[in-house]
Amino acid sequence: MSANPNDVTEIRKEGQEEKDVEKVVGSSEHFNKDGTHYQSQLGPKLKRRHFFSPLDAAHADAVTKDAENVVYTPEEEHKVKRKIDNVVLPLIITSYVFNQFDRTNIGNAHVVDAFNENFGVTSNDKWTLALSIFYVGYCLLEMPANVLQRHIGANRFFFLSLTWWGIASLSFVYAHGYGGLLVLRVLLGIGEAGYYAGMIYYMSFWYKRHELAMRISLCMTGTFPGAIGGLLAFGLVRAHTEHLVGWQFLFLIEAIPTILMGLAILLWLPSFPFSASFLSPRERAIAQARLNRDHNPTSHGGMTGLQGFKAVVSDLNSWMFMIIYASFNVGVATISYFLPTLIKDLGFSSINAQGMTVAPYAVGWFMVFFQAWHSDRTKDRGYHIMLGSGLSLIGYIILATCADKSVGGSYFALFLVVGGNYSLFPLVMSWAANNFAPTSKRGVGTAFIVSISNCVSIASPQIYFDSEDSFKKGHSIAAGCLALCFIMTFLTRTRLARKNEVNRKKLAEMSQYEKEAETGEEIADSDPRHVFMT
Repeated sequence: MSANPNDVTEIRKEGQEEKDVEKVVGSSEHFNKDGTHYQSQLGPKLKRRHFFSPLDAAHADAVTKDAENVVYTPEEEHKVKRKIDNVVLPLIITSYVFNQFDRTNIGNAHVVDAFNENFGVTSNDKWTLALSIFYVGYCLLEMPANVLQRHIGANRFFFLSLTWWGIASLSFVYAHGYGGLLVLRVLLGIGEAGYYAGMIYYMSFWYKRHELAMRISLCMTGTFPGAIGGLLAFGLVRAHTEHLVGWQFLFLIEAIPTILMGLAILLWLPSFPFSASFLSPRERAIAQARLNRDHNPTSHGGMTGLQGFKAVVSDLNSWMFMIIYASFNVGVATISYFLPTLIKDLGFSSINAQGMTVAPYAVGWFMVFFQAWHSDRTKDRGYHIMLGSGLSLIGYIILATCADKSVGGSYFALFLVVGGNYSLFPLVMSWAANNFAPTSKRGVGTAFIVSISNCVSIASPQIYFDSEDSFKKGHSIAAGCLALCFIMTFLTRTRLARKNEVNRKKLAEMSQYEKEAETGEEIADSDPRHVFMT
């Protein structure tokens, strides 16, 4: 029986189509391995019309497309990560050191009588109000500041932030009266709004989830600048000229570098990895690809600010992270201002009290770094936070019971309080950043946690109302807050571990097609493919 010529022709066509498909698939596997194709198609970089113009999304899209097919070795990834560490981290670390100088130098100035006389701080109530009012602008503008950062880019946003608070801090030198003190504290809070959460958000574009805590501990913990600030205060408060006295030098010397640092941030800090001029086109693709395989952050698109806010406030995890942060931040918001005063009340002079703040901060820095390093190494956050809050809790209990009985015991307790409290900053914020997804929700989520928590910080300095009783009641309240932090951390870790178990069961029931659907897009934390860090 002879074959129909039409059937033979049809079979040949189908065979040719299959070969064509195989060629396309085969070529796509080898296409753009160097990760530079789409970036090479871009024209000259467009100039932004004005300072607040948004970034060019075409460059972000090109790097994202190149990252999908780039092939690289572990050695190349390590080299890219080291370049990021060498360029981005020093800028962040330096800016945060100046941030802490300008925020907490008032604590060192407070133990100097001339400062209190100049600003009319005649009682503990006036002092705690001046501390609390800082957080008003900080709270109100935290989330709007995060939206602005995403719109104009990190370098321009942080330039505005550092310049604003640097000028506010410099203004302390020539200001007088209690009203002037309150106004400057409000302005300082406005300038710092969005800085801390914004830096955490920014770093999530550069580092994998298990790389984040240690680098936050290097960049953004108050122990290192606290130790340096204590040394500077110990020397500067002794200075005296015809025009300026010691406490004025403290604000002057610490404010001017902040303003200069703002300019350095504007010139040299990349807005996002896709715009990093210190990386080659291939290295930019590798930097994006290594994160895509971890949590796939996107600098453009996704949720709007309002959509991100709705997603955050409707997520129970957001509120649990906020309670954890707010409860330990009660201790941080007080110890950073009251440490020189607490040491002075142990029987030391004003100058010696400033010098003796160095040791708790120095030891605390090692505790912070070790906690963060071990947390990244073990990929655990919850147990490490419980350890830090437990140490701080023990310190506050010692202070509440032995403040007027044992100078040595009380000073030792300050080591536990400083190290325990400050070790929680990188752990809690990296934990939240690790678990919020997509990126647009992560940005709003970290800002939400800091903003709402700092509303609590408005009242935090008020817990130290019993100066005549060695602040025993204040220490007891702080101990209760750290106990709450410990309990809430345990509950949050348990909840996330159970959600991972539920997600594993859902994944087991899904088809391979469902698992691989939309793999190029960022996975939301409501997706069963999302794995929560515990």
